[in-house]
Order: sequence, then C-alpha cells, then structure tokens
Amino acid sequence: MFQQKSYLAKKVGPHFFEIKGPNAPKWYVVDVKDQVVGRVASMIAKVIIGKHKTSYTPNVDTGDFVVVLNADKVVLTRNKLDTKIYRDYSGYISGLKERTAREMLQQKPEEVIRRAVWGMTNKSSLARHQMKKLKVYAGGEHPHAAQGLQELPLAAKRRSAMTKKATKKS
Repeated sequence: MFQQKSYLAKKVGPHFFEIKGPNAPKWYVVDVKDQVVGRVASMIAKVIIGKHKTSYTPNVDTGDFVVVLNADKVVLTRNKLDTKIYRDYSGYISGLKERTAREMLQQKPEEVIRRAVWGMTNKSSLARHQMKKLKVYAGGEHPHAAQGLQELPLAAKRRSAMTKKATKKS
C-alpha cells in the first residue's frame, strides 16, 4: 500500500507565514450587520487560524486576514445585552471594571467581536499573533482597499430573529 503524503506548512522567517506563494494569506471582508455575534465569530476564528485550508498546521500560522465591518450593528440573542458582562481586571485592589454587553456595544463595539473571536482560539503566543490578522471597524469604512479584499463566504450568514420578524411583517 502506498502511503499518501500530506503537506505541512513551515514557518518562513519572522512573519510566521509565507509572504508570497500559493500559501500566502488572503484578505477577506465580512459585513456583520444584523448577524449573531457567536456564529460570525466562530467562522472568523476558523479563517484567521487557517482551519479552512488544506495546508492547516497547528503550530504554524496558515490563516488569512479578515476585515470586519459594521461591528456596531451586530446582534446578541435572547437577553444577553443586559446579562452578559465583560470584566477587566487591572490587578490592583478594587481594579475590577464590569460592563454589560449593551454598554460595550455603545462604547467599544469592535471589542465585542474581538473578544468573541479570541474566546474561540487557543490561548498561546501563536494565537496572539493570529489575532493581529483580525481588523474590526465599527462603521462601513476601512483603510484596506489596496489589499484586494474578497467577500468571505460565511456558512453562518443567517438572518437574525429581528430581521426574520421584519421580513414577515412586510
């Protein structure tokens, strides 16, 4: 029996990924308007980690760049706007800051997406490097037009419950 050869990516220089070639990272754009945070975050996490590629290797950064637009118009299901709490601890006595998801969406909407994606990655130095490939913007404008962005085909592009209700009424 012949054993099938598999491809394992290798680290190339200080970048953790190939700059040019067939395995060079691509740039994708995602519009998360009226999308559920967790569903979109899981798809984005797969792309920046590189699990969507056949050349995926756990110890090498084989992922792509993702630009997320309209982070302020994202949807949280059920009553998570008021019950989900984001905690930041400075390390000092009484240094705990707590914000609800509603406050977080008003003050830092990019951070909601960023933390959701971070929660779906391994907690390692490679994951911290991969998180730099995630570019999140609250509005529809971004400075990455020169990278030749492609639309990310999301399997999680489902309409939220609010959008479904609105389409049924009209």
